This record gives sequence, C-alpha cells and structure tokens, in this order.
Amino acid sequence: MIHAPRQEVLRYLGYRGMEPEGQVAALIDARTAAVEGAAVPRWTALELPLALSQTGAVLGTWEIQSQKLATHLEGCTSALLFAATLGVEVDRLIARSAAGRVAQAAVDQAAAAALIEAVCDDACHQLAGRYPGQYLRPRFSPGYGDFPLSAQPELLARLDAPRKIGLTATSAHLLAPVKSVTAVIGVAPTPGKCHAGGCATCSKENCTFRR
Repeated sequence: MIHAPRQEVLRYLGYRGMEPEGQVAALIDARTAAVEGAAVPRWTALELPLALSQTGAVLGTWEIQSQKLATHLEGCTSALLFAATLGVEVDRLIARSAAGRVAQAAVDQAAAAALIEAVCDDACHQLAGRYPGQYLRPRFSPGYGDFPLSAQPELLARLDAPRKIGLTATSAHLLAPVKSVTAVIGVAPTPGKCHAGGCATCSKENCTFRR
C-alpha cells in the first residue's frame, strides 16, 4: 500500500518547519488514514516515438503546440503518456467533509494531494525499471507553462484511460476523478538537469506549495 508522506501532507497544509500537536495532529493522522483507505490508486502509461519542432512536440501522430514541453523533452528519444488517479471514492470523501467540516476537508485535500504525488512517484519508479540504462525526465503535465489543459481529452483518449483506470475529463478539461494526474514523461539516453517531478517542471516560483 502506498502512503501519503506525512511531511508532504503538512507542507500542503502550510506547515513549514513546524509540527502540529494535540487535536490537530490527531486530525491529520486520522484523515490521512481515511484518504488512504478510500483510495484505489491506478495508473497507465504508453510509450510513443518523439519528434521535436520549433513550435512543440510530436508524440506518435499527435502534435502538441507547446514550446516549453519541447524544451523539456530535448535530448529524449521517446516519450511516455502517463495518467494516474486515486479513484472516485476519494473525491466523495472530500465532498462529504466539505459539507460543514472545513478543517477536516482541508486535511482531506492535503492528504489526497500528497497521496496522488506518492502514487505518481511510485509509478515512475516502476517505469524507470523498464528502461535500464536510460533516464526518465520529470513529469510535465497539461497546465504547466504553455502546455494547454485542452490537451487532456486527447491524452486520455490515446491512453484509453477512461476504460483502463476510470479517468475522464470534463468539458472544461478538468480531470475526473479530481485527485488524478496526467503528464508527458521523456525517455532519454542521458540524464537531464533533474529527476524530480511536479515543482521541478513548473515555472511558478512564488507558489505557496513549492518544494
């Protein structure tokens, strides 16, 4: 079973260099356990040939207009489409907490955010084992830089994610279930500048939750 790292839950809650005590600590532990119990983590990935252009990246037959994605994938020989989700029960758990339990809902949100990142990290570790002698670049998700959220439906369709892991996108290109992640992951013969996910590929340096 994959767990939500406690320090990551605290980070999402805004604790920096502090440790909650008493009832607050107990609430965090209890709600993290509840989120973990409700989660049904699933993920899927698909490797595609990669070509870069001046305006973006071509993954198989899919041309993505994103210069930042193309820059991120420089030096890669192929790319993986990736999607992961905690499942619909986590969304339902958060919705129940949000109906009058503000503090509980905030902890649920933080625990779920930490847990989906842990699921993605574990999946990428497994994927890395399939490419001995090669290196996986950090996850680069729709919504980062100039990689538009409108790419979500096509990414999900190419992964067959609705059937494989129950992950879809709304008409506004938001993921459903909400606690889910989609991304492109480059596969390269040489290491890149870093191998972290999330914040490593995000240009929003003043974000409260930045590592």
